Amino acid sequence: MYGMLLEAIQHYIQLEYGEELWKEILKTSNCKYTVFNTHQIYSDNLALELGEACAKITGGRYNDFIQYFGKCFIRFTSKFGYDATVKATGRFFTDFLESVDNIHHQFSFTYPKMKSPSMYLTEIDENGCVLVYRSSRPGYTHYIMGVLEYCAEDFFQMKLKITILNEANSASGSKKQVLVNFRLDFDNRAYMERKNQKDVDNCRLAKLAPFSVDLFISLFPFALLIDRNLQVVAVGENYSTIWNPNELCINKRVTKYFRLRRPKGIYLTWRNLKNLQAVIFEMECNRGYDNFETVRAAESKEGEDTIVIDPRNYLLLKGQMKHIVEIDCIVFLCSPIINDIGELTSQSLFLDDLNFHGLSREMVLAGWQHNSKYQTMFDKAEQNAEDLEQSHELLDQWKKRGDDLLYSMMPKAIADRLRTGASALDTCESFNSVSILFCELVGLQAETVKETMEMVSTMNEVFSAFDQLMDKFKVYKVETVDKIYMVACGAPEKNERHAEIMANVALSMLEVTANMVIPSGNGVELKIGIHSGHAVAGVVGIKVPRYCFFGDTVNTASRMQSSSEAGKIQLSSDFQKLLPEGRFRLDSRGRVNIKGKGAMLTYWLLGK
Repeated sequence: MYGMLLEAIQHYIQLEYGEELWKEILKTSNCKYTVFNTHQIYSDNLALELGEACAKITGGRYNDFIQYFGKCFIRFTSKFGYDATVKATGRFFTDFLESVDNIHHQFSFTYPKMKSPSMYLTEIDENGCVLVYRSSRPGYTHYIMGVLEYCAEDFFQMKLKITILNEANSASGSKKQVLVNFRLDFDNRAYMERKNQKDVDNCRLAKLAPFSVDLFISLFPFALLIDRNLQVVAVGENYSTIWNPNELCINKRVTKYFRLRRPKGIYLTWRNLKNLQAVIFEMECNRGYDNFETVRAAESKEGEDTIVIDPRNYLLLKGQMKHIVEIDCIVFLCSPIINDIGELTSQSLFLDDLNFHGLSREMVLAGWQHNSKYQTMFDKAEQNAEDLEQSHELLDQWKKRGDDLLYSMMPKAIADRLRTGASALDTCESFNSVSILFCELVGLQAETVKETMEMVSTMNEVFSAFDQLMDKFKVYKVETVDKIYMVACGAPEKNERHAEIMANVALSMLEVTANMVIPSGNGVELKIGIHSGHAVAGVVGIKVPRYCFFGDTVNTASRMQSSSEAGKIQLSSDFQKLLPEGRFRLDSRGRVNIKGKGAMLTYWLLGK
């Protein structure tokens, strides 16, 4: 449901802050999406990045926005009827908290790729409780606080105060988990009164005569009785008919033949079994042919073949953990999950083995009648979902490639303007003062095919180094033509320091090529020329649009380069006047006859 969270964030920010602010948030967070889809897969950090952008733009607190996102999510899902599920969980807010994991389990059928957190309660009293929250997503602590606050206030009409007791990271298998203990303070007296009344009623019922464990395990033929050491004390009577007689699990650790499948993200410990009594458990049973401990040991040894377990040996059990105080054991009241008649026989089971007092038989028979059609529809829906996800991934890849190509042809700001509907003519703009640099690689000769390939390789190495300089100084690379590299500063983003920046770019060009050697054994030499003045820039071309510069400034900068000398940087007097005084070392070249310009006063840029 992460996609629905992003939909909720977009909906309520647009509603409460306006469309323009939302666009600014997307831009600030570098979000490549403009519309979110419920069933699409997104980065877990996307909501957090949107929260950072909200705080940066509005000046608010980051944690407040993440908490606000939690409230937005519940408000948004209520429009689709999910509030009815929350309200139906119980009479009191504590009932809802104990049922959160079960709610997530039900939603997982609609959203199979949902990464839901795990929650359980401890230390329940009249003033509230302690909530243990575990999630594979870091950074969502305040988000869950917003969810809880909204549920308490809107669905149960009570004020909730939340305090973070501690927060830590833990590991469950190969995945890292965030573990947070919250103290929830609210009026919990009504819940405690009902609980105490139940205890009184149970004491009255306890006056009834006790009955034997034999009767108990006949009533629940697939039950497990587990002690504090996680040893299996007793099992239901049907285990003897389906189990390998040489590997019966009595008086052995439950983890040897049973693997916890749900709730996800927790260890099979005594404490967790006691704390999660209100949660539906699913345990995978391996009936003794190759127990789980043998499998784990084999898989942990490199070079050994992994044991292949026959899926017919697995039995999936679903039910509830209940603590029996009198004997200090936990009983797993469960039934096997069987899809159809065919699976029933493959598990060496019969309808007579299933509980008479439950719905197991009816569910198997109903599944036998409708399973084929349902399975076909489900498989088709799953395939469609996978195809849609792959299409979204391909779309993102091609969109990124398109963005990279577009940004290579023009500045990002100009490309974004074109995307919003602006015409190419609208991008044309006059700039009073910009600096233009031309750089030529000299001394490269190519008479044979081999020399031509070597020259291309050298140009690629040099120009790639120059491209990195453009990113470093945030100047715009206009184009490369043959052995000429053209750069502009002061447009399209205006910058009063364009001359100083361009002088640093020119000196850095000489520096990065100082140690480069071309295949002939000679060093790479550059002829650089720079001029500043008025220019017009804009997007031209339809089939291959480019952001180009026009005007006499471009021509003069080109003449500064062509009349320069190898290994030197020639500056026009107009450019020299814009340099900060005393920042750079200059040497007057005097008046130089420039083609089409006549005699011009120029300077050599020697360094800083």
